[in-house]
Amino acid sequence: MHMTKLSLLSFAVACATFSHAVNAAEDFSNLFTQGKVNLDARYRFENVDQENALRDAHAQTLRTRIGLQSGKWYGLSALIEADNVSRIGDAAYNSTRNGQGHYAVVADPDGSEINQALLRYDHQYGSAVLGRQRINLDNQRFVGGVAWRQNEQTYDGALAQLKPVDGLTLSYAYIDQINTIFGPDNGRYDNRTNPANIDGHSHLINAQYIFAPELTATAYSYLLDLDNLAIAPTAPEGTLSSQTNGLRLNGNLSGLSYVLEYARQSDYDSNPQELSSDYLLLELGYTIKGIQLKAGHEVLGGDSGPGNRAFQTPLATKHAFQGWADVFLTTPADGIEDLYFGVTAPLLGGTLQAWYHDFSTEQGSDDYGSELDLSYAHPIPGVKGLVGLVKYASYNSEDEARTVDTDKFWLQLQYSY
Repeated sequence: MHMTKLSLLSFAVACATFSHAVNAAEDFSNLFTQGKVNLDARYRFENVDQENALRDAHAQTLRTRIGLQSGKWYGLSALIEADNVSRIGDAAYNSTRNGQGHYAVVADPDGSEINQALLRYDHQYGSAVLGRQRINLDNQRFVGGVAWRQNEQTYDGALAQLKPVDGLTLSYAYIDQINTIFGPDNGRYDNRTNPANIDGHSHLINAQYIFAPELTATAYSYLLDLDNLAIAPTAPEGTLSSQTNGLRLNGNLSGLSYVLEYARQSDYDSNPQELSSDYLLLELGYTIKGIQLKAGHEVLGGDSGPGNRAFQTPLATKHAFQGWADVFLTTPADGIEDLYFGVTAPLLGGTLQAWYHDFSTEQGSDDYGSELDLSYAHPIPGVKGLVGLVKYASYNSEDEARTVDTDKFWLQLQYSY
């Protein structure tokens, strides 16, 4: 890791030195005089009601984030960003770190940490980023920042993006630590499924070419070495290490949009299990007068072998997929098929969303259940940068041996400056 960091840093410095020799007009003080401070504060009330032995969760949390973004000097810039998550009121929820295991989970532990700390070099043909950073690839189905949770997921490593010709973006990232939503610290109540930091040597390769508005093609290979992460609390460490190779096609034509995606997943590095499963996504959308209609079929394959060897996406922003109730954060051993449709529409100066999901097993033809999701977001009048959100998810189980009825409600205020 250290050699990779030093190599990219040396490359950035060399490029900056060359630029300085060509054009000596830029002043080093631009790094400071053109810098800016970023502030973000997010209050959230979250209620979780499940039909099981756990008590209903009632969580009030405040996430405060402050960052300092430098200006640019011959393409070089820097960012440092810190955040704090604090509980407000009683700890009537299981944060995964507070020992309240008799409550339903709201995965927002208290704590403060450095969210991002990075050096960046920008050039007309690409960029390089070194340090702790946010990485969101494509629609975040495989690699994302999980920004919905109060403690964002960030990555320690190096990311290089090359844009040699118009429309083509080649991305490569080397990751040696993942700072998860369950951080900043481990403790007596964590387990192998929710470490604060995931160790390993992972490689993310992504190549995207925009042929036209009607067609964008993206090929990817994600080699995840997740040494201290497991598929279940009692499973061996490393059972979520995998190699995923896929192709995504998407585009828009006269209000009609589509996505076609296929991926294959196998075991990688020291995973003690043999993995072999498929991913498939078919999605159609249509936009008319600002109203977006969308329907899709997403399949994460299962496996009949021992243990859970289904298709997994451990680094994804999972809350954006398979329903907001987060019932399927881990793909069941029999896999999952998600038939969904929804609408996003402007309403009274805000945005309304409504989604319906029908879930079934990929192996066999059993029903898991269905889910209804509703949300409404609206800027708060008179306060620039302040947005309110009301959100609700209701999952109805058809197979109580595998899933339980789950209702979740959120009330949120977020201020960004």
